Amino acid sequence: MDTTKELPTVLAFCAGYGGIERGLDLAGVEHRVIAYVEIEAFAIANLVSKMEAGLLPPAPIYTDIKTFPSEIFRGKVSILTGGYPCQPFSSAGKRLGEDDPRHLWPHIRRHIEAIRPVQCFFENVEGHVSLGLSTVVSDLEEDGYRSAWGIFSAREVGAPHQRKRVYILGNSEHYGLSTSEVRGGASTTSNNTAQGQNEAIKSQRASQPDCGGDLSGANIMANSNNKRFGQSKQANETQSSKRLDSGSVSQRKNVAYKWPPEPRVGRVVDGCADRVDRIRMLGNGVVPQTAAKAYITLRERFA
Repeated sequence: MDTTKELPTVLAFCAGYGGIERGLDLAGVEHRVIAYVEIEAFAIANLVSKMEAGLLPPAPIYTDIKTFPSEIFRGKVSILTGGYPCQPFSSAGKRLGEDDPRHLWPHIRRHIEAIRPVQCFFENVEGHVSLGLSTVVSDLEEDGYRSAWGIFSAREVGAPHQRKRVYILGNSEHYGLSTSEVRGGASTTSNNTAQGQNEAIKSQRASQPDCGGDLSGANIMANSNNKRFGQSKQANETQSSKRLDSGSVSQRKNVAYKWPPEPRVGRVVDGCADRVDRIRMLGNGVVPQTAAKAYITLRERFA
């Protein structure tokens, strides 16, 4: 892999398996990641294995964003990316926001102030829109970054599932590379007060199209090749009843029949190494195609 070409540099916070950075590739942004920050051991091992296989240029991996030495990267970063933890904002959790110990935005903002990247590109869950996003946008504006944000889903880039995520693009023309190398532009908000930010966010959220369509009554599977994909609940119950063995009559009548607790029956993936870690990494990861569309769309708002 040629690592001698002069390219815009990327610093990847909360990198996971590198989904946002792969999204930049798909968006046509040639770049070189100069450092990763990731705390999950399995995600780190995944990045290292890609480097060893020549799929990623070698780069240092830091494990703690709170102690990251941002001062040594000042003026050296074109794009700072990050899918910072969603737990403080996710509807699946307690939504503690700033009171959640996993709330990392204050640390990320501190690093932005120290590093002064040309652009910032972040991802988080849709629940961030109603909790915390106004603070992030306001902080970026106060720090000199004109910003744009939007909600994008995996389904609108061809996936069978929704997975809506909010993406934020902040741009500064006053530091680092010129805008001919990393484009930027106008702000989507005009009021830096908390009230003004909230009003802008509510207005933009209301204008966001529903990319997912009607999922009512459908049993949507992540695998589009699965025979059950898109089938109605009634059809799935019929298939379930056909799978019942020829045992007791009561079991055959019960559509919600459960597999008996026998070993080595294919109830889940069998023989897949590190299955739980893989699922966790994918669940926390970014769909690169969605990140690509988000980056292109938000960048065009600056044109």
